[in-house]
Amino acid sequence: VSKQVLEQVLSELQPLCTLEQQFLQEFFWLGCDSLELQVPEVRVSTVFSPGPLSSLAHPWETTTQLLREIFSCLEPELGAFLDICNKVHPLGCLQVLVTLSDAVFGTWGPPSAPPSSFLHALLGNALLLAKSNFNKCIETLCKEIEEAKIPSRVRGGILPCVSRFQEFMAFSEEVFRASRSRRELDKAQLRLASSVFSSINSLSSANLKVNTDMVMMENFHHIHNFLCQRNIPCLEGKKREAKERSSEHMERYVTTYLGQPLERLKHFFEGVKARLAQGIKEEEVSFQLAYSKQELRKVIEKYPGKEVKRALETLYRTIHKYMSPEENLLPVVWQAMEQGFIRQYGEFEELIQRCYAGAGIALDFTMEDLLSYFNSITMSN
Repeated sequence: VSKQVLEQVLSELQPLCTLEQQFLQEFFWLGCDSLELQVPEVRVSTVFSPGPLSSLAHPWETTTQLLREIFSCLEPELGAFLDICNKVHPLGCLQVLVTLSDAVFGTWGPPSAPPSSFLHALLGNALLLAKSNFNKCIETLCKEIEEAKIPSRVRGGILPCVSRFQEFMAFSEEVFRASRSRRELDKAQLRLASSVFSSINSLSSANLKVNTDMVMMENFHHIHNFLCQRNIPCLEGKKREAKERSSEHMERYVTTYLGQPLERLKHFFEGVKARLAQGIKEEEVSFQLAYSKQELRKVIEKYPGKEVKRALETLYRTIHKYMSPEENLLPVVWQAMEQGFIRQYGEFEELIQRCYAGAGIALDFTMEDLLSYFNSITMSN
C-alpha cells in the first residue's frame, strides 16, 4: 500500500512542478541566451527573491530560485511523508529507496523529469536521504544479529538470526524485483550475510545444551539451501561458503559421536597408533603391558555383536532426538556415520593384522554384521 501511495504522490508532483517550471521559463524568458538583455528591469524581490533576475549567473539558477520560493514547503513536507512511509513497515526504507530510485532514473510511470528540472533535483536530494536511512537500517539490523544472545535452552533447529536473514532476503528481493539498480541492495545483502555467518560462528563459544557442531551444521545447511533457491548473484561466494561450513561441521559432529558405541576399542587402538608413531616396531607392540594380546582380548570381549547393535540403536535415537526435522539431515548424517564406522572397523582390523598377527584375535562382529546393523536400524525408522 505504501508503495502505491508513494508512487501516486510522486506522479502528481511531476506535472505540477514541470508545468510551473515551464511557465516561469516562458513568462520571464528564462530560456533565452541573453537574459540580461531580455529582462534588464525585471525584479522579483517583492514576491520571490531578494535580488533582480539579471543578477543570477544562469537561467537555471533563476528558475531554481523562483521554484524554491514557490514550493518552499515541498521538500520538508516530502521528507516528513517519506518518514511515515519508512515507519509503515519495519523495512519500509527499502520500498522508499526503490521507488525514489525508479522515479529519479525513470523506470516507472511517466517519463522522468529532465536532469535540469527542479523536481529532478528535489527527488535527487530525497534519494540521498533514502540511501542514508537504508544504510542506517542495515547497520542496525547487522548489529542486532551479531550481538544477539543465544539462549542456553536452544535444543537445535534454525536460529532466530538465520530466520531473520531469510525474511529480509525474501522481502528485499520482492521489493527490488523490478528495479534496475541493485547496487545498494547487493552491498546490504553481503553485509547481512557476513553478520549471520559471524553470529553462527559465535556458537562455538556458547554454552549450549546440545552439540554445537550439529546446530552450526543445520543452520549453514539451511542458508545454503535457501540461497540455492533464490539464486542471488552477489551471494554466490556466501552460498559456497555455507555449503563448505555445513560439511565441515557435519564431519566434526560425526567424529564426535563415532567413538561412542566402540569407545574402549577406539581408545585401545589410538594407544596402539601412538606407540607406532613413537617408533615401536609392529611386532613389539603386543609386548607393551597396556597393549598386550591379553588386554586386547579383554577389550574385544566387551563388544559382542548384539551389544554393538544396541549401542548403534542408542546412537541413532540420540541423533534423531536433537536434529531438526525441517532440515531432514538425519539420513545424510546417519549415512556419514555408517561410512565412518566402516572406516573405523577397517582400521581396527588392519592394526590387529599388523601388530597381533598369528594370535588368532578378531573382533566379535564382521564387516557384513556391521552393515546389517545399520541397514536394520535405517529400515526400522
